Amino acid sequence: MDQISSTTTFEGAGDDISEQLSILRGQIKAPLIVPWLKVAVFLCLIMSVMLFIERVYTGIVITLVKIFGRKPEKRYKWEPLRDDLELGNSAYPMVLVQIPMYNEKEVYQLSIGAACGLSWPSDRIIIQVLDDSTDPVIKNLVELECQRWAGKGINIKYEIRDNRNGYKAGALNEGLKHPYEKLCDYVATFDADFQPEPDFLWQTIPFLVHNPELALVQARWKFVNADECLMTRMQEMSLDYHFTVEQEVGSSTYAFFGFNGTAGVWRIAAIDEAGGWKDRTTVEDMDLAVRASLRGWKFLYLGSLMVKNELPSTFKAYRYQQHRWSCGPANLFRKMFMEIVKNKKVSLWKKVHVIYSFFFVRKIVAHIVTFVFYCVVLPATVLVPEVEVPKWGAVYIPSIITLLNAVGTPRSLHLLVFWILYENVMSLHRTKATFIGLLEAGRVNEWVVTEKLGDAHKLKSAPKAFKKPLLRIGERLHLLELGVGSYLFFCGCYDMAFGKNYYFIYLFAQAIAFFIAGFGYIGTFIPQS
Repeated sequence: MDQISSTTTFEGAGDDISEQLSILRGQIKAPLIVPWLKVAVFLCLIMSVMLFIERVYTGIVITLVKIFGRKPEKRYKWEPLRDDLELGNSAYPMVLVQIPMYNEKEVYQLSIGAACGLSWPSDRIIIQVLDDSTDPVIKNLVELECQRWAGKGINIKYEIRDNRNGYKAGALNEGLKHPYEKLCDYVATFDADFQPEPDFLWQTIPFLVHNPELALVQARWKFVNADECLMTRMQEMSLDYHFTVEQEVGSSTYAFFGFNGTAGVWRIAAIDEAGGWKDRTTVEDMDLAVRASLRGWKFLYLGSLMVKNELPSTFKAYRYQQHRWSCGPANLFRKMFMEIVKNKKVSLWKKVHVIYSFFFVRKIVAHIVTFVFYCVVLPATVLVPEVEVPKWGAVYIPSIITLLNAVGTPRSLHLLVFWILYENVMSLHRTKATFIGLLEAGRVNEWVVTEKLGDAHKLKSAPKAFKKPLLRIGERLHLLELGVGSYLFFCGCYDMAFGKNYYFIYLFAQAIAFFIAGFGYIGTFIPQS
């Protein structure tokens, strides 16, 4: 009897504790959790609508551009440059080609070789290799490569600095201070993994020569390793939309878009008037483009001109790149907002486009709503059924936005579901970087050069294809991804047991995507030698 009595007492105490916790949860939930979650849902729906309108608008504009054939040759004068018997080669403008690099062991020969192979009168072009390498072996290899091309009669300059102040912006700025730069009218910039075709200058320079209002001609990127792994295919889908839609729309409507930092030709006078390269953010290219645009200069995007380059194929490299690409624009928006508002040289509509569409919606809202809404708030409504998300906000709008994003890469439509899940995973890092940029937190100016593998990776990995690379656990585990994945998995289990909206299908799929990234099974593995 004593045992039965004690057991009954214990069970009764357990029921009391459970009942008290339930009452406490109800007391917190009603006045605190529910109202705040409703506010979060409302804000996320507003941001979703903003992004939806932006995507539909750009979709309509690009459709009209294609229908009415607003090709660059119809909007701007373009005539091939011709020989002049009296002036000779001096009839052609002087062109400087800059190649900034930093410890680019795998790709330096590709970029230097492609730049030296550009077709242009030999006495009217200067190849400038800006080597910030800290590895003496790599630095020596780059210098020898420059000497090799100089021996073939190419006018190539090998320039180094005593420091890396300003990173890429600092190197480009120093490159424009050399005496021979004063002889040049235009400057073409190529990152170390970019390989322009020989006729690149013949297709771009005439636009600048015949249209004095143009400051920049930007080419499109062509990814040589898009099929290397699923991660590179996902990147191709995202970047193809950026080029085929966003850049084209900006060029066709406001003659403005963000310079991509490479595969473009600038009028040096426009760079000087805009104040030169600045290293105040990690997006020196976008910084220069905005400043030049605010001074009335126009930009032209050539979607038909493609320059081969390499996508980051390791998850580590891609995460660093996305941090820089997300943090930089947010920080630049913070720094330039009032400067844009007070500018008197451009129209009100262009200022609205730059502030609202270019910066706020594309660079801030797009990142935040993707992660906060679909990976935090929407799953939270599963745990708090008092808060509902309308079907148009949870299903219809994101579906339409996704389809509009996918038009840039028709060959990858069958990968659309994987792309959605992958983009949501990366939105975690983009959102974190966006807030770091807006708040100017610790990593705001962190600059990590994107690792390139080049042809060397293919040669190295071939004989080791069947060997599983040995990586330390710390290099493979990503706690943020694992944490979000666990949260989504828990919400999925709860929804499957108590929910009515079938969100668990999405929640489980998204949780698996976060787990795959969290355990490091994404991208290319590089064998450790």
